[in-house]
Amino acid sequence: MTQIAFILLCHKDPEGIIAQTLRLTAAGDCVAIHFDGRARKSDHDRIRVALAGNPQVTFARKRIRCGWGEWSLVAATLSALKAAVADFPGATHFYMLSGDCMPIKTAEFIHARLEEEDADHIECFDFFGSGWIKTGIREERLIYRHWFNERRRKWLFYTSMAVQQRFGLARKVPGELKMRIGSQWWCLRRRTVEAVMEFSARRKDVTRFFSTTWIPDETFFQTLVAHLVPDREIRWRTLTFLMFTDYGMPVTFYDDHHDLLLAQEYLFARKISPDAKGLKDRLGALYSETGRSFTLSDEGRRQFDYLTARGREGRRFAQRFWEAETSLGRSRTLMLVTCKKWHVAKRLVERVRGLTQVPAVDYLFNEQETALPDLGGIQTTIDKRMRHRRALVRMLFEHWQTDRLVLCVDPGSIELIQDFRQDRSRLRLLEIDCQFTDDYLVGHARRVGLAGPHTPVTAMDQLLPTIRYDVKFESDRLRDLDLAGHYRMRQTASVEQNAAILAEFLDVPIETARAIAATDYLFVD
Repeated sequence: MTQIAFILLCHKDPEGIIAQTLRLTAAGDCVAIHFDGRARKSDHDRIRVALAGNPQVTFARKRIRCGWGEWSLVAATLSALKAAVADFPGATHFYMLSGDCMPIKTAEFIHARLEEEDADHIECFDFFGSGWIKTGIREERLIYRHWFNERRRKWLFYTSMAVQQRFGLARKVPGELKMRIGSQWWCLRRRTVEAVMEFSARRKDVTRFFSTTWIPDETFFQTLVAHLVPDREIRWRTLTFLMFTDYGMPVTFYDDHHDLLLAQEYLFARKISPDAKGLKDRLGALYSETGRSFTLSDEGRRQFDYLTARGREGRRFAQRFWEAETSLGRSRTLMLVTCKKWHVAKRLVERVRGLTQVPAVDYLFNEQETALPDLGGIQTTIDKRMRHRRALVRMLFEHWQTDRLVLCVDPGSIELIQDFRQDRSRLRLLEIDCQFTDDYLVGHARRVGLAGPHTPVTAMDQLLPTIRYDVKFESDRLRDLDLAGHYRMRQTASVEQNAAILAEFLDVPIETARAIAATDYLFVD
């Protein structure tokens, strides 16, 4: 008899994780949870308390701090797998899920589907010949060692790779392995999982190799399963329905996608929007039904394109992606840092990037050269960024798989701030109040074209009071917005005073906030 042990990797939404786990275990299956070590301990504690005493639930023995593209995701999966294998001896299958996944079939249907054939379900495409990778680096993922995260340490990531290229430090793939690639959302039989775990424990050289590859969750299990299991026992397609937009981002499903999802020849779907309350309720109720039949097709992608082209929920003409995806998401928090001295704000967010796990971006709406990930072209010019600003910021949330994001904005960008204020997401604003010397204001006037190197002193003396007034006027306008989450950090305040403000604004421990506030070069001109 089939019993599934779901391997649940998650990092947010504790209430959703609890509900998902109770739903899956109510049908007789088991769940092994790994809650990201970067996430709040209070959220993890809430999950453990709510599920305490449920014999069909276990937790990874160690919480690992996960980063997208890193070995840490594979390590977290292995940790949860070890707990599931040890604690659920009756489990016949192990199914990878994330907190954004939902069943699109009944438990009865899913069990029957897995009992139809003795096989593993995992994408295992040829790494070098399949064309599975559409953009970005390819063989460089494997032949060079990656110690830095491309999303958080872009310069170090590419510099270290360039150094290895220059000195001929490319390495070979372990000889007997044929590299495979595919989706991380697989379903494997017990004997396959045990074989993979035994092989990885015995072959430390293979584990070391994958631990410094880039995005190993798309290659590690795929390569080892194809190496250890005969082809005739592998079904080369995931059982989880997922799609990607033209921008390379996962398609998010909403309330009006219910019928489309149920018709697909898949068992689960990813990603379900956090705001799709109706869809989650209906799919949750569906899972426990019995005797339900489904009319299946494999037309999901064409149906999605068709519906999108005509608009959702009965609209005659559809909005385009960047128009339809206008909300950042109710569960997300956008934190804006504003300062007239841009270098001060940049230094602050650089410290935030270095000392916290909160992604932070410089003046993306003001400076063309601001470092941004490749989002399919929407990020290429300031004009595009401004025109599709909510879509751009939403894609940044999705890219970093986070529910908190820091952005720098100029204090004069009142309309931009007001636009984000009207979104359903939570908005916080940190205003950095700096001291402005006459020399600094003269330099500012020259930078913005109000003065040149030969502007007479008398003309400059007339400009300075007006510039000072403009700076004060911008600050007054920010306060006039009357934002509930408006915080002020002052150059003249003490480290302890500023640390208290930062801790509340960033929602980080006071020790971390103090380390940021104590940066000795923060306010240096």
